[in-house]
Amino acid sequence: MSISEQAKQIYELELRDRLEATHRNKFVAIEPMSRSYFLGDTFIVAAMAAKQAFPDRKSFLLRIGHDAAFHIGAANR
Repeated sequence: MSISEQAKQIYELELRDRLEATHRNKFVAIEPMSRSYFLGDTFIVAAMAAKQAFPDRKSFLLRIGHDAAFHIGAANR
């Protein structure tokens, strides 16, 4: 299973309800091997927290309460 698949599974099964109730619109970096997660008001803050904790591991970032971390372009009219 890929890092993104593992992280999304951890988010769905363990984190979604708790984080969406208290941290909606923030970012979460999930390091799947340890099951650790790091919150940030911005993408870079969450990413850097994960990188500092686990410099040799990859993490996956999500925006809490959204289908994607970023939306590019204008909304359909």
